[in-house]
Amino acid sequence: MIIEKKTKPSSMIRRSSSEKSIHYLFIFNKAGICLYGKNFTSVYKLIDKQLLSSFFTALRAFTKEVIGTNIKTVGMGDVKFVLIRRKLVYYGILCNSHENLMLLENIISKINFRFIEYVNKHKINMDVEYIYDKSLNVIIDEIVENILSKEFDLEKELKIIEELKKLALEDEINGIVLLTDKGKVIYSSLDQLYLNNFLKEVEFRVKIFNNSILKLFYTSKNKELIFSEYVENLYFIILVFNSEIKFGIADLYLQKAVKIIKNGINHQEMNTMNLDSLFQNIQGL
Repeated sequence: MIIEKKTKPSSMIRRSSSEKSIHYLFIFNKAGICLYGKNFTSVYKLIDKQLLSSFFTALRAFTKEVIGTNIKTVGMGDVKFVLIRRKLVYYGILCNSHENLMLLENIISKINFRFIEYVNKHKINMDVEYIYDKSLNVIIDEIVENILSKEFDLEKELKIIEELKKLALEDEINGIVLLTDKGKVIYSSLDQLYLNNFLKEVEFRVKIFNNSILKLFYTSKNKELIFSEYVENLYFIILVFNSEIKFGIADLYLQKAVKIIKNGINHQEMNTMNLDSLFQNIQGL
């Protein structure tokens, strides 16, 4: 009997977790003392843990007294500090300013379970004891890698991006942003500064699509019309228009973008003849 060895296409790769731009993770006890710290990139120099501890202690007090929530974000230019509260400890994350909060909360939930398990197993005194253990580093690395990395077809994705770049040249379209289901930007026709500000505004809507709302239409603070849709449980596409565009035209452009993505995923040739005829009919109204 011959057993056929099935191999994955050569274009199938995994996204690197470093691309998510999560730079540091810190764990604090209730008194604000740093119990554990780990860097994921070398983009920023190591921050003094006790100075950072003082910062998060003040931030924690502000969060508890004024905000009353389990998560707080402080923007600092291209990066942001995110403080996430759990029952016994606080988690501080230094990441790029456009990093998705829902994704960070998912990471912290899994880390928290393993961290408390580790503390109980090794009888760690969380009042004073700083933890440095390579085995804990491995556990946290695996959690982050498993959540942030995902297998995808590079060849298909490059073709999708190539077609979206062509679509972005249309005069009616102010911008196109393509994100993964994890909220990672993989293509944008917007400049970086505008993109960072834009993503802060749409971040809660990216959370909504993760809760199965597939298509969204709304107006930005800049009076722009935003059309977006969740595609094939893999991508989230956002199109930005001038507020004066006809709703039907904008929706057709969104359909065209969605079709580009679906055709790219399924290796089908792009055929937009029907959509183009609809464009002509709507523009003639």
